[in-house]
Amino acid sequence: MNFKLGEFVRFVNERREGYITRIIDESTIAVTDDDGFEIPVLASQVTRVHGKSDVTDNQSSEKILNTITSEFILNGIYLALCPDKKSSSVLHFHLVNSSSWQILFTFYSRNKNKVKGEYSGILKAQSSEKIYSCSLNELDLWPEFKIKALLFSPGNEEMQEPIEFTEKFKAKDFSGAKKQHKLLDQAGWLIQLDSAEPLVDPEKLKESFFRAPTEKIQIENPGKEVDLHIEKLRNDHQFLNSSEILDIQMSHFKKTLDAAIVHNTSSIIFIHGSGNGTLRNEIYKIISKHAQVKTFMDAHKERFGYGATEVYFK
Repeated sequence: MNFKLGEFVRFVNERREGYITRIIDESTIAVTDDDGFEIPVLASQVTRVHGKSDVTDNQSSEKILNTITSEFILNGIYLALCPDKKSSSVLHFHLVNSSSWQILFTFYSRNKNKVKGEYSGILKAQSSEKIYSCSLNELDLWPEFKIKALLFSPGNEEMQEPIEFTEKFKAKDFSGAKKQHKLLDQAGWLIQLDSAEPLVDPEKLKESFFRAPTEKIQIENPGKEVDLHIEKLRNDHQFLNSSEILDIQMSHFKKTLDAAIVHNTSSIIFIHGSGNGTLRNEIYKIISKHAQVKTFMDAHKERFGYGATEVYFK
């Protein structure tokens, strides 16, 4: 198989296309279409669409600044994790060298007791190189990663200790804001490898995606409208599959439905979107049999079309 994560492909036997978001095995890939559905398919049943993918070998290695500085820059070596421009569920690893050192590096993955050499090379000063790609949807299955690097300069600089970096990434490592780096043409999460204490992003992480449950003395009034789009409910929605997304949306729907009843609300609007109708149908199953629901109907078609439902209580 010669396909790579992030490539744009078209199905051979049907009118469907999308981006490769997962490599399942040696013969099977997963393609996510425009509707956000991830479809497993044999690699032999798709064909590459040239001119639409961002995947180009050694593309990042050609990014070298033209500005030459007389001052030797001792620090500034990063691992940058950047979402694919076309498919946010694919993440690309870039090694970024904004120092004046030349770097001889190796990049390994370890899954249980199996070690695999993923990449090696020489990174010039003031340059970056893409070294790995993986699927955010499979974050829990990611191996442990290890980078070793030797720093070299033909000048009179003091010899530096080798860099060793080992990390098993978790969702909380992506809770900080993405940052732009001058050697990258997009923002990403930055891990400085040559600092005394490696950091995910230059700022300290404020909180995890998965917040610890807190005790609530009072039930919060949900208001007149509740938006159930997943990006409104979770900051880590890009790590979730469709089943997990539906579970989160339905849990929030049930909680706010109960809260509206507790607060004696006359009616409430749930904004569920049109989509394929799955979320709306699940909502209808509950409110059509709910003892406290008087009736329900499409809400404000001029605003939402068929993407919102207003529930009236007894």
